[in-house]
Amino acid sequence: MTAAGLLKSHRVEVAVICIGNITTGGTGKTPLVVWLCKLLSEDVKPGKRRCAILTRGYKSGGQNDEPALLAQSCPDAAVVINPDRVAGAAEATVKLGAEVLIMDDGFQHRRLQRDLDIVTIDATCPFGYGKVLPAGMLREAIGGLGRAGAFVITRCDQVDEAELVAIERRLGQLNSKAPIARCAHAPTHVISPEGDEMELASLKGMKVFAFCGIGNPDSFFGTVRQLGAEVVGSRIFNDHQSYTRNGLEVISRRARELGAELILTTLKDWTKTQSFSSSDSDPPMAYLGVEMAFLAGEDSLTDLIERTVEGRIAVN
Repeated sequence: MTAAGLLKSHRVEVAVICIGNITTGGTGKTPLVVWLCKLLSEDVKPGKRRCAILTRGYKSGGQNDEPALLAQSCPDAAVVINPDRVAGAAEATVKLGAEVLIMDDGFQHRRLQRDLDIVTIDATCPFGYGKVLPAGMLREAIGGLGRAGAFVITRCDQVDEAELVAIERRLGQLNSKAPIARCAHAPTHVISPEGDEMELASLKGMKVFAFCGIGNPDSFFGTVRQLGAEVVGSRIFNDHQSYTRNGLEVISRRARELGAELILTTLKDWTKTQSFSSSDSDPPMAYLGVEMAFLAGEDSLTDLIERTVEGRIAVN
């Protein structure tokens, strides 16, 4: 019996699109969820689609970090936190009237049927060293990619063309029907403690202390350096790190010792420190805004998403 046959599968009366991956660590799912939510919430005939994001939630510092980030980034969508995806889907549709459900990090969750699985593939470590946990980074056997409806290769700007072609060839061998898109996480702006937007050019030559608690910290630090900042110090925390006031004071003290002019972090980490961070910290703390930037395949992916959603809405 297959894994899918072990548990009863539930179908809801609205479109369900899943954003997931097959490896552990940060593959760029959250920026893709944000992009998808904005795409589906745009004004289209006969009007805006009511979207809800289903997330199981990760506890951090007394709050859920991913849901808080999603709520801030997608103000037009409801964020439903429930480890039981079927119950979350019921709440989103019955109570909130959602027309489209976006399931965050649900590729291995089979109880809730979906109309489209979009799988993110990190170009810097696409196939988890070919082994399932704990020997490698795969969440399941690589053959599971045959279930995907589309692939989005992330961090394409961090590998060369030959590597990307090899990744696409392998994906085609595993799943010849799924379209493949390429994207990068493009920095867009820096937000200061006061909420003011700073130009990216202002980082050039600036002495920065960078910290983060994300699945792929090297990607963040590399982006900061590419923007011309001098990273005088850095600190890596566990993904879903629970920050404290004392912990931030330690970071500030170390940044001062190293002569940093700015402490820079990610939006995800910034969201988790807002309840106790100070706007007059020395040096000041800011976050780097990042958005999904498609390099190839966006039109094919968008067309697939539109056809999927319209097909489900049309029969409801």
